[in-house]
Amino acid sequence: MEFMGYRREEGTVGVRNHVLVIPSVVCANRVARGISQTVRGTAWVEHQHGCAQLGADAELSMRVLVGHGTHPNVYGVVVVGLGCETLRAQDIAAEIKTACPRKPVHLVIIQDEGGSTKAVAAGACAAGAMVGEASRLSRTPVAVAELILGTECGGSDACSGITANPALGVVSDKLIDAGGTVILAETTELIGAEHLIAARAVNPQVSARCYEVIRSCENAAKSMGVDMRGGQPTPGNIEGGLSSIEEKSLGCIYKAGTKPLQDVIDYAMPVTKKGLVWMDTPGHDIEQITGMAAGGCHIVVFTTGRGSCCGSPIVPTIKVATNTALYEKMRDNMDMNAGTVLTGSESVQEVGERIFAELLRVASGSLSRAEVLGFNDFAIRRIGPSL
Repeated sequence: MEFMGYRREEGTVGVRNHVLVIPSVVCANRVARGISQTVRGTAWVEHQHGCAQLGADAELSMRVLVGHGTHPNVYGVVVVGLGCETLRAQDIAAEIKTACPRKPVHLVIIQDEGGSTKAVAAGACAAGAMVGEASRLSRTPVAVAELILGTECGGSDACSGITANPALGVVSDKLIDAGGTVILAETTELIGAEHLIAARAVNPQVSARCYEVIRSCENAAKSMGVDMRGGQPTPGNIEGGLSSIEEKSLGCIYKAGTKPLQDVIDYAMPVTKKGLVWMDTPGHDIEQITGMAAGGCHIVVFTTGRGSCCGSPIVPTIKVATNTALYEKMRDNMDMNAGTVLTGSESVQEVGERIFAELLRVASGSLSRAEVLGFNDFAIRRIGPSL
């Protein structure tokens, strides 16, 4: 089983061929955006981080930015810095180049260039050259075993655990059987179902890690001294028929299919094992997708019962509606409809097969609705205060 992808000189495989503009700091966002909007064929990220951060918090932001730069969906990178920030653009560019010596990486420092206008011009010149180089590459057949799939459910409703999530579980099992990798995330949305996934761990160490990350998540919520409801589940989740985080979690876990859990990794860490891997992320949709992308996920299947419009700058995001009413109402944003399970016109297995076929089409170059509409949402998990 194959898809058409891009073989990188480092030995990795991409499903897209982006030239990515990365600001090292919030102060460089406008210049990064200006570069990308000047050069057709580029993507960019924006974020609020990069300065007045220390310790593990700064390290996490660095890991996410570098992870996007080294991603196999990215052909080349322009890193933009202001010049006085904590996360130095020079360091981000150097780490990307160290990890991927053959990847084109260009550095722009706004203060050194003489201001934002000159920085945009310098970055656009470098980005334009990279786009020209990238356009000369062709897709080649790649085994499905190379794919890393990220799973996400956002804006869940009472149908999520009945239609789209079990269908995505079919996709997860099918990809793992073919030798591929699947990321289960959203730790908050596994509270109350952790015993089910821990029972599938390949060894006691992985099982213990399941309970550890859930305890940490629960303790963080308790430390705030507020009721978790309203954040998890959200008001929209509750209006959609979910009464508690446990009920939400029991539906969310279906995304992971039935295969053994091979590993539990921290947020935005590289995925190094085949099979099912749990990444410890928040339930926050954009922070989760950003973390999975930084870890190397090629493509995301995103189930939703209330509706979601988000998409990653570098990772195609396929939206699957859990019910037909939502699919018809938000056709601009939805790629697929799993509501057919409710009407009895398709089985969960049949919808899963249909999603898997779409997964291969998008991996081979077909655009998801989020890509067509230009969504490039990006958010880094924050674990420390601004100083």
